[in-house]
Amino acid sequence: MAKTERQPRIFVVGSSNTDMIVKAAQIPRPGETVLGGAFQMAAGGKGANQAVAAARAGGRVTFVARVGNDDFGHRAIAGFRREGIDSKYVLKTGQAASGIALIIVDGRGENSIAVASGANARLSPADIRKATRAFRAGDILLLQLETPLATVRAAARAARARGLRVILNPAPARELDDALLANVDILTPNETEAERLTGTKIRTRQDMARASRKLRDRGVGSVLITLGARGVFLSDGVASRIISGFKVKAVDTIAAGDVFNGALAVALAEGRTLESAARFANAAAAISVTRLGAQPSAPRRKEIERFLKKRLGCAEEPPMNEQRKDGRHETRRR
Repeated sequence: MAKTERQPRIFVVGSSNTDMIVKAAQIPRPGETVLGGAFQMAAGGKGANQAVAAARAGGRVTFVARVGNDDFGHRAIAGFRREGIDSKYVLKTGQAASGIALIIVDGRGENSIAVASGANARLSPADIRKATRAFRAGDILLLQLETPLATVRAAARAARARGLRVILNPAPARELDDALLANVDILTPNETEAERLTGTKIRTRQDMARASRKLRDRGVGSVLITLGARGVFLSDGVASRIISGFKVKAVDTIAAGDVFNGALAVALAEGRTLESAARFANAAAAISVTRLGAQPSAPRRKEIERFLKKRLGCAEEPPMNEQRKDGRHETRRR
């Protein structure tokens, strides 16, 4: 991917957790204890994962979040700064502990996760208002659902009003209202989340197209249903197609979706088509599943480009670098 004249500006609003990970042969059933292997503690949280993924993929990232005024929170902020992420809007609270995720990863790389939201549940619309003045300098807002829904709505509404393109990764799955979806340019559910949002059982490509139409009818611009190693189903109202994934040996799929979304945001902000951006994001996600941990698994820009060149024979077509008169990249609307 060729360098753009201007580093894309990505705002991420979301969660920050510390992940405590045990690798085991299998995920225990209710009432069962299994002996695991090595224990690992790593930075995580869907919002933080996406912020780190976007920064490593080449974006200039500002993260809006809440952490506890505790050791986990202090470490998280220090980690964001090491990644070059603007953390001025990562707020500390003494009224709740930092978020924690307990994760078990089985021998196939699949995982089971329990989250204690802690400070993430205190990220408020008022916190968003403190950051919205800075939104004017951004290209894309990236959201997930590990923070209160009222906060997600406020962020999407504020970003849309200031000309940012809005990407919502609807995870963990929950019911969403049409007012929120009307402010979403690109929705990125996995198959389970798409089923939850639409009531459509997804088994075939036709099911994916049907679910995507339902979501677009509710106001969403484009839908990308992530399919793991198979890639992503893309529906933009003009056509539907599957953008193939890349075959790799999976070690841990914990942050694959987050890495996909972070890389997608950067590629779109650089002017790529949705299909090209999805392919770039597929490559980033494929690299991430070959590594253990959430944020540690996110690849850097040069790694993604080398991967694409090796798999496709090129690093993909260069971004279009469309610019508006004010110097910002044009954001495509539906």
